[in-house]
Amino acid sequence: MPLYRFELIIDAPQVTRLKCGGFIFALRVNHTMSDAAGTVKFMAAVGEIACGASSPSILPVWQRHLLNARDPPRVTFAHREYDEVADTKGTLIPLDDMLHKSFFFGPTEVSALRKFVPHHLGKCSTFELLTACLWRCRTIAIKPDPNEEVRIICIVDARSKFNPPLPTGYYGNGFAFPVAITTTEKLCKNPLSYALELVKKAKNEVNEEYMRSLADMLVTRGRPHFTVVRAYLVSDLTRAGFKDVDFGWGKPVYGGAAKGGVGAIPGVSSFLIPFKNNMGEDGIVVPICLPAPAMEIFVKELDGLLKGQPEIGNSKFIVSSL
Repeated sequence: MPLYRFELIIDAPQVTRLKCGGFIFALRVNHTMSDAAGTVKFMAAVGEIACGASSPSILPVWQRHLLNARDPPRVTFAHREYDEVADTKGTLIPLDDMLHKSFFFGPTEVSALRKFVPHHLGKCSTFELLTACLWRCRTIAIKPDPNEEVRIICIVDARSKFNPPLPTGYYGNGFAFPVAITTTEKLCKNPLSYALELVKKAKNEVNEEYMRSLADMLVTRGRPHFTVVRAYLVSDLTRAGFKDVDFGWGKPVYGGAAKGGVGAIPGVSSFLIPFKNNMGEDGIVVPICLPAPAMEIFVKELDGLLKGQPEIGNSKFIVSSL
């Protein structure tokens, strides 16, 4: 869980023992100190020491100067993920009737979605495809004003984007928030491939210069928070390593966020988490948090795509099909 207030550090980490003999290990993360990759390194180190090691196999690296801003700063990218965007009455999400549901995407579900992908996007990653799908279905479900801008923010681990890459033991924030922006109407009228192209373009923008520019922008603008207004954030934890953490009792059944929509604004963020379902299929589970009426629409839209139905949005839009 994110750590926003000092008093929340009490009782964290926390272990809950289950009657079946298993246990739940939970911890809070202060993002000024670490990101998901760094948190996994910490958990892996705890596991190694619990299993008898005298020190972690990967030693922690501080070296925060590696991501210092340049002198003088040179902002070379727009970084629209940090735009100042005003809330409007028609786009505020009610928080008093939120539902939590988890959606599993195995080989069958991913294959069904790939049928909507045109040839020139055939090499898209599963993360890109699922992010585009979730963004489009969610936008149709929450019904922003057709002319308002909506945003998808992808978490990109930039450790390997540097030359040389950041040290293996670096556990500070090494990620970026690249954003794609369009209007509600364009996102919902166009086929899934439209959203997919936007997601790919945003992800591909991240390189070393992007990260240097980001550090410079944060310094010159006083460390602003990325915008959450009409925004949806998706983070890929499938390769983060949570599923490989071992405290001496074997690999975890589940390693990821406890529920969807965690953060200061419920419902804004989702995580792609590796998971094995009851049938033994390996896949990805995505916890989602939405108001009850929106969740009903979201389920209907997603179910339609998975069943191969034409891409039909809500009644406000005439949605083209592939």
